Amino acid sequence: MMKSYRQILEEVKTEIPEVTIEEVKKKKDKQEDFVLLDVRDDDEYREGYIPDALHITRGMLEFSIENYVPDRDKKIIIHCAAGLISLLAAKSLREMGYTDTASMAGGYRAWTAAGFPTAKDRPMTPEQMERYSRHFMLREIGDKGQAKLLDSKVLLVGAGGLGSPAGLYLAAAGVGTLGIIDSDVVELNNLQRQVLHRTETIGKPKVESATATIKSLNPDVEVIPYYERLTEDNVMDIFKGYDLIVDGSDNFATRYLVNDAAVLANKTVVHGSIFQFEGQVTVFKPHEGPCYRCMYPTPPPPGMVPG
Repeated sequence: MMKSYRQILEEVKTEIPEVTIEEVKKKKDKQEDFVLLDVRDDDEYREGYIPDALHITRGMLEFSIENYVPDRDKKIIIHCAAGLISLLAAKSLREMGYTDTASMAGGYRAWTAAGFPTAKDRPMTPEQMERYSRHFMLREIGDKGQAKLLDSKVLLVGAGGLGSPAGLYLAAAGVGTLGIIDSDVVELNNLQRQVLHRTETIGKPKVESATATIKSLNPDVEVIPYYERLTEDNVMDIFKGYDLIVDGSDNFATRYLVNDAAVLANKTVVHGSIFQFEGQVTVFKPHEGPCYRCMYPTPPPPGMVPG
């Protein structure tokens, strides 16, 4: 015998307990150990959400839940927009072996109508939704991660062989502000590896060339060029405006300067170095691990390192 949607819901209500929004808020306030699961569509979620709720769209629930909640005895309270789809989602999880699932009655609409706390991520333009669509599909990034990228500020020390690919990928990913400091101009022999630059920019400052390339790739990115050498006189003033330093410098004096200033300013440094076909990348986070000078207390003697 065929069943209507309403009949199915009534049957599910006899199997799945419903909890009120007041009960859910009380559990959150007490910091009880449970998962609040939001199964609304992405568009609904972007309009606002309950802080700390886990978001998995209803269409991806059965495919993804085990990645987020491997413990099948964990208490899970599910909510949707109005409290109906969440009932069906809770039943589906029961069928997968989750033993303690419930639905939040009234859903997100009831939660907001009661004036309970909500949050909303940085709004995206239609172009940004398309540009970063592949990021939104990655649970490690998603909407929140992309918003953080757009709000982040990264300084590139050097726009050469290391700074060029780093700059391109940071810009493509949507890092909102990129500072670039370099005192050199583009030369013909740079172009075989320094992909921020082009034949028509030979003779121009690298920071100018890099700015043009990055803006053509992603106009979301604000590029701040520093056509100067990093020195003891300017390093602290420049570093203070950035969340992260990417060290792509090509000399030891600058590397030690970057390290010492980062320790003083408590800035994390992503350090890269390369020689022919060998490379090294290291993250130095001040006060949580060794710094560059901890590993290499003094620069090597002149002539010891190939040019």
